[in-house]
Amino acid sequence: MSSSRIGLKQAVAANRLAWDASARLHQDSARWKELTAGFAAPGFSTFDATMTRTLDRLELQGLSGVQIGCNNGRETLSLAAFGAERCLGIDQSEEFLKQAEILKGIAGSDCAFLQADIYALPQGIRRDFDFAVITIGVLGWMPDLDRFFQAVAGLLRPGGRLVIYETHPMLEMFEPAAEQPYLPAYSYFEDGPSVEEYAITYDGGTKQAAPPSFWYIHKMSDIIMGLIRAGLTVTWLEEHPHSNRETCFDIYENQRAQLPMCFTLAAARTGG
Repeated sequence: MSSSRIGLKQAVAANRLAWDASARLHQDSARWKELTAGFAAPGFSTFDATMTRTLDRLELQGLSGVQIGCNNGRETLSLAAFGAERCLGIDQSEEFLKQAEILKGIAGSDCAFLQADIYALPQGIRRDFDFAVITIGVLGWMPDLDRFFQAVAGLLRPGGRLVIYETHPMLEMFEPAAEQPYLPAYSYFEDGPSVEEYAITYDGGTKQAAPPSFWYIHKMSDIIMGLIRAGLTVTWLEEHPHSNRETCFDIYENQRAQLPMCFTLAAARTGG
């Protein structure tokens, strides 16, 4: 089957295998050592200045939160630094959630982690969280944004809030490794996934073979309309000129004609 015709279940299952195969590389990295040392201290957070300001604005003290696509749990655990309580991290990668449990033990946290496909959440999962968090890269792994946001909205109580900190879709048009990296390499209107057969790493430096993974480019209108169709009301949207992706994307910062490189967005669940 061509990558443009792969089904949702097939793409989700393939991405799970790719992430599981990549987990060891993350645990062998210098970043892992920083995390284990950091979470041994109270109040440790891995969020950058932009996300810190965003979460401070939400006033999370005493509130319950859920993170969708929590990876190794570092950000779910970091929510405690903002006063959040009873937090849950959801991810489909068993291998990364094993790392999350290690960090949880180091932090002495009471948060929980759940291995699940966001498109097929188990019966009995809590659906009254005060807020939800989606961060860098999660949307690109989602074959169907409408169904994704409907699942996210279903985890929130009425009036519950969603905060997103993601790569700007405009940045997805560029390839930093290209011969001419400042010329668009991909269409903003791509309608099928790109396929990668290398391990997934944040530094972009490892080219170790891994099961194929499928990455989707979503327009900003796809994101906004997906939120609206899921019954979420956007309360703010801010675009930023810095990169929150792999370091290779840093070449697009501080340009005279500056691209939007990431964005923060907040929305609230309406209705009962």
